[in-house]
Amino acid sequence: MTALKLTQIGNSVGLVLPKEVLARLKLGKGDTVYVTDAVNGVTLTPYDPTLGEQLERGREFMQEFRDTFHQLAK
Repeated sequence: MTALKLTQIGNSVGLVLPKEVLARLKLGKGDTVYVTDAVNGVTLTPYDPTLGEQLERGREFMQEFRDTFHQLAK
């Protein structure tokens, strides 16, 4: 566990992530971080939480029109 302190950044308050945390999350300057509600607080992740839902919808669409995709692939 890593304890972090909030710091003043201009007119905002920010959180500075140590290099080790950035490396674990595979994040760098300019990357987007997503914060979602969790049972015991929040979850910080570099992955868009809606992406899984979008992929599942795409899979369902491709399954529904599988024959059409096979014909188009010829």
